[in-house]
Amino acid sequence: MDAVDRAFEAVPRSGFLPRLARSRAGHDGPILIGHGQTNSQPRTVADMLRLLDVRQGQRVLDVGSGSGWTTALLAHLTGPEGSVVGVELEPDLARWGAANVEALRMPWASVREALPDVLGDPADGPWDRILVSAEAEELPRSLVDQLADRGRLVIPVAGSMTLVVRTGEVVSTSRHGRYRFVPLRRPREGH
Repeated sequence: MDAVDRAFEAVPRSGFLPRLARSRAGHDGPILIGHGQTNSQPRTVADMLRLLDVRQGQRVLDVGSGSGWTTALLAHLTGPEGSVVGVELEPDLARWGAANVEALRMPWASVREALPDVLGDPADGPWDRILVSAEAEELPRSLVDQLADRGRLVIPVAGSMTLVVRTGEVVSTSRHGRYRFVPLRRPREGH
C-alpha cells in the first residue's frame, strides 16, 4: 500500500459528500455536491495525487477544494509538519469544506473562500505542490509563478491531465491521460 492508498483509507470520501449521497461514496465516479460542482472520481483523484508526489512537510495549495476531501487527503500526505490551504470560489462550498476539514482535527490544513480576482494564493506562496481540481482551457501562468523551486503542479488542461515541474527558471510540462472536469473559473491573467 502506497502513501496515496493510505491517505484514502485514513480520509473516507463519505464524510465529504452531501448526506443523501453518502451511501454512494464507494462509487468510482464524480458525485454532485451542489452549485454545479462535483466530488471527483476517486480513481482520478488518486492519479492526480500520485502525479503530484506530495512529501511530508511540504506546503500545498488545493485550488477548487470543494467539499474539502482533496484538502484532507493532501493534509494526510504532508503530515503535521506540512501545511495545506484549500481555496474554493463558491462561498457555501468553502464554508462546508472548511467545516469538513476542521472536523478531522488537522490544524495544518484549512479551506477558505478564494478571492474573486485571484487564481490560487500568490500572497502565501511559493508552494511546493499545487493541485487544481477544475479544467483550464490553457495552462495558467499565474499558477506556475506560484510554484517554489522543484515545485509540482497538477492540473487538467484542455482535457489532458498536465504535470508542471519547475526547476529554477526552467518549467517542463507533460501530459498524463484524458480526463473530464468542471471548468476552471478564473480571473483574467494579470489580476
